[in-house]
Amino acid sequence: QVQLVESGGGLVQAGDSLRLSCASSGRTSITNYGIAWFRQAPGKEREFVAVTGGSTYYADSVKGRFTISRDNAKNTVYLQMNSLKPEDTAVYYCAARSYYGGHLVYEYDYWGQGTQVTVSS
Repeated sequence: QVQLVESGGGLVQAGDSLRLSCASSGRTSITNYGIAWFRQAPGKEREFVAVTGGSTYYADSVKGRFTISRDNAKNTVYLQMNSLKPEDTAVYYCAARSYYGGHLVYEYDYWGQGTQVTVSS
């Protein structure tokens, strides 16, 4: 069982940066898990943002602005978000699966509770 806790969200202005954290609680190491970030804006479906594990890739909408990284010693995955735009406003979720890769919601077994990111114009 993997329990994930996100943190780092907040209210920022367009052009600012934020770093989100996704920490795995308990004794389970996330070293061998694929970890992804998704986001969900009001009235929209949850969408893929980035994934790490085996390989790293990003949604086109965030490529060049967001960076996903992991610190296995801290059992934590980060999402560095630069040059934020109002359209990045959403609840951001991290998710885990026991395989690397994957960008679809149904592929992930474990989810955090989400952290709100609001970008004002």
